[in-house]
Amino acid sequence: MKLHLSGPANTKVQSVIQITGSKSESNRSLLLQALYPSIAIDNLSNSDDAEVMQKGLAISNGLVDIHHAGTAMRFLTAYFASQEGKQVLLTGSKRMTERPIQILVEALRTLGADITYEKNEGYPPIQINGKRLSGKKVSLPANVSSQYISALLLIAPSLPSGLELELVGKITSVPYIKMTLGLLKEIGVACTFEGNHIRVLPKETVGTRQLVVESDWSSASYFYSITALGEVGTSITLSAYKKNSLQGDSVLSEIYKDFGVETTYLENTIELKKVADCSQEVVTNDLADAPDIAQTIAVTCFGLGVGCHLTGLHTLKIKETDRLEALYTELTKLGALISVTDKSLTLQPSLERNQNVAIDTYNDHRMAMAFAPLAMKVPLYVNDAEVVSKSYPDFWKDMEHLGFALDNL
Repeated sequence: MKLHLSGPANTKVQSVIQITGSKSESNRSLLLQALYPSIAIDNLSNSDDAEVMQKGLAISNGLVDIHHAGTAMRFLTAYFASQEGKQVLLTGSKRMTERPIQILVEALRTLGADITYEKNEGYPPIQINGKRLSGKKVSLPANVSSQYISALLLIAPSLPSGLELELVGKITSVPYIKMTLGLLKEIGVACTFEGNHIRVLPKETVGTRQLVVESDWSSASYFYSITALGEVGTSITLSAYKKNSLQGDSVLSEIYKDFGVETTYLENTIELKKVADCSQEVVTNDLADAPDIAQTIAVTCFGLGVGCHLTGLHTLKIKETDRLEALYTELTKLGALISVTDKSLTLQPSLERNQNVAIDTYNDHRMAMAFAPLAMKVPLYVNDAEVVSKSYPDFWKDMEHLGFALDNL
């Protein structure tokens, strides 16, 4: 599906949007529910990734295809490795077979897992023969994807001796690790995170619990961008959110102050309001703890004509696409002066913006959604627009609700 997108007739947007549950929290909660069936989940994400995770967890033997869902690949690898008697071939899309899994596999093997590579060493597809894992200590490089770390932590309370995890080096994406530990504590699992050491104690059973999934902060980022690109006075209310969020992307409320966007926390909602124009010529952020919002911030800066220097982006190269190269290519098409390294992005201030450019999305939901707010400034096309269903199936419907004009070509 190719969409032509133009902004609202009134660029002083006023609206209320209900956002689905966090994909990150949902998939963690689903794995915990599989380990402890007495857990109930409310406000589960309606994303493709959460659906794939649910389907995968329901399979005991045979093929498990998670398509583009990187979180499901990492979490299910750990889950099936720890489930005695389950035998699965875990695979995904072509891009998924190019995304590394070796660090997690080696850690699980240290604990006693039986996992073999079907094709290329270090990459899916992988054959997993579930076993009772007897190991209790493992170490990982601290700068790897937090999903490897979370995958191990989620199965840790089901292991006979729990888990002692050492992270070697400087830790990245700490909020995602804390999200996982927060959910473990919520179901009564004892765990500690001190320095570079994490300890999770075993827990055989969990009493009846209800996990309420907060709405997705990554999804909120696109509405922060729309607010920033609108006129002073633009206001969007989003639900359901909480001030003490487990999600790392909640740092948006601080970052977007630079763009003149004020966040007010109400009961289960947040109000985004543009109270001033961007006061900076160049915005600088280290996004090591929140890399998923890098695309949104870069596009916001481009739309406002301000520059940015974003660092801590080393994990973006192994996402649904190489997001740094994708940003370079698509922003350049729009007229941006941009440079990228393997872990940073630099955009020069400029008000030059080409109109009606076709944005390629690279099977990456965040490419489609990060560029969509730019229609506040210039009309554009979005190729393969349906890719948003990976995390936010209602995205285009909500854009129309805000007054954006969408033409399906």
